[in-house]
Amino acid sequence: MTGERPVPVPPTNPETEPFWDATADGRLLLRSCADCKRVYHYPRRQCPECASTNTDWTEASGRGTVYSYTVTRRASEEYADATPYVLAYVELKEGPRMLTNIVDCDIERVEVDSRVEVVFDDTGSGRALPRFTLRVGD
Repeated sequence: MTGERPVPVPPTNPETEPFWDATADGRLLLRSCADCKRVYHYPRRQCPECASTNTDWTEASGRGTVYSYTVTRRASEEYADATPYVLAYVELKEGPRMLTNIVDCDIERVEVDSRVEVVFDDTGSGRALPRFTLRVGD
């Protein structure tokens, strides 16, 4: 991103509140199912694999790889001055994929399978947006 990067305040609900509260501490949480062992994201109480509600929070490593990405070169409204920027699916080490931005790097270096790690952009509301940057030395 070349311009000021928008940091919108995320909408929350009782199911997602622990996830967003943890972002303020620089922690990335995922839900895991005690019955089928699946780890998943977006946070919700019921496992999307087996429908169990025997789920709990687990702290993610914050590391992953770029699964897919696009470089946005034209945008509107608050994102118009932030172009070009990378919108990507990151596959976390724990398995789930997150839709996110790849930030604070040369966008020409982003490739499928690039190794990334989470960074947090403060929204100013007591929560932060998890975004990812290329891992140094990889």
